[in-house]
This record gives sequence, structure tokens and C-alpha cells, in this order.
Amino acid sequence: MKINKLGNSSKSSAQAGFSLVEVTIGMSVVGTAAMALFSGFTSGFFTMQLARENLRATQVLLEKTETIRLYNWDQINTAGFIQPTFTTYYDPNDTNSANAIVYTGTMLITNCPVSSSYSDDMRMAVITLNWHTGALPRTRTFTTYIARNGLQTYIY
Repeated sequence: MKINKLGNSSKSSAQAGFSLVEVTIGMSVVGTAAMALFSGFTSGFFTMQLARENLRATQVLLEKTETIRLYNWDQINTAGFIQPTFTTYYDPNDTNSANAIVYTGTMLITNCPVSSSYSDDMRMAVITLNWHTGALPRTRTFTTYIARNGLQTYIY
């Protein structure tokens, strides 16, 4: 029996290593961990995309609501003054609307559904926004009330 410098026999050093079963199990553990990591990345990016699109939808609804707030009572009640449909685009990485997310919306102004003496001096505005995240259809709706003697009498 030969003894090398480390004190091991040559027979035992030739057997040092991993078997095929151990390598297979180790690679399956590493593969599972890598798949979980990339799945987490994918889920995180998708969640950020949904949050970004929801925020943009909220901004569009707020923009339309603030625009209505600045109209006077006659403009709100004039048929055709406020466009019933609108389209807006959003692409955080590019200003080209060809690759953007398309938000389509409707704006409906009707009589206010309250039964009181001042119901003729109020209107209800319903703004609905639709878009797609991949193949998933998304929608948001905002409802507000408009009064004849609202902010306009205080500003002008």
C-alpha cells in the first residue's frame, strides 16, 4: 500500500468524488431553486406592470374629473360639449403610441339619482376606463356629482 504526502492511501483517493445519483439530486435542487428565482422575478415584474397601469388609470380618471370641475353649468348641460368617448395612450419607455397601452373611456353625465328639492341643480358624472394587460381585460369606474352652485361661484 502506498501512502501519499497527505496520509491517504491511493485506493481511497481514487474513490473520492460524487456518484451519479448525488450529482443528479444536487442539480435538481439547483434547478428548482433557479426556477423559483426566475418565477419570482417574473411575478415581481408583472406586479409592477399592473401597479403602473393602475396608477395611470387613476391619473386619467382624475384628469377627466378635474376637467369637468372647471366647466360651468351651461357647458356641462350642453349636449356634445363634453365628448362621450376618449382614448389615451401610455408607454413608460417610449413616446411612440404604436407600442403603448391603449386606455379607452366613456364619460356619461346624467341627472342625479337623488330625490330632493335640489336634484335639478345636480348632475352625476360616470367615467369608465378600459384597457388590456396582455389578454386580461381591465376596467375602472369613477362616479362623482356636480352641483350648479359648486366651485364656480367661489372662483369666478
